[in-house]
Amino acid sequence: MTDMKTVEPLDDGVVVADVEFLLGMKEDRHSDRQVFKIGDLAREFGVTLRTLRFYEDRGLLSPDRRGTTRLYSRKDRARLRLILLAKVLGFSLTEAKQLIEIYHQPNGRRKQLEAALERFQEQEKVLRDQQKEIAASLDAMTLSLQHVSRLLEQQAAAE
Repeated sequence: MTDMKTVEPLDDGVVVADVEFLLGMKEDRHSDRQVFKIGDLAREFGVTLRTLRFYEDRGLLSPDRRGTTRLYSRKDRARLRLILLAKVLGFSLTEAKQLIEIYHQPNGRRKQLEAALERFQEQEKVLRDQQKEIAASLDAMTLSLQHVSRLLEQQAAAE
């Protein structure tokens, strides 16, 4: 039995996250588990062990230790899900951590959702603006490629 991965490589090597899984919109086959080893989470979420240790170093995850074994809780798993969602949406790890930490305030779940909605709307505008800039750059690149190609053809014909 294989775990559902949150990322899937496309033919061109681009990796696409399963955003519905990260948002919790899909059935979670591990919702009854309490403890996860580092390899379990790495496989399930399609990340490296190094990535998980990096998130731990940044204070985003805090697994218990049994000897050298890291044991992640359901809370850590939920946090990882939010970290990866934030990453897919273009947020920094600092921004992800800020959104996650809201949950621990009084009425945290509601505050977290409200803050997320506001930040998602802001980030959508940023991404749309970037999309326009990229489209303009691609148009300029196409024109430049055509122009340089014509100049090379003219140069070759003149020789």
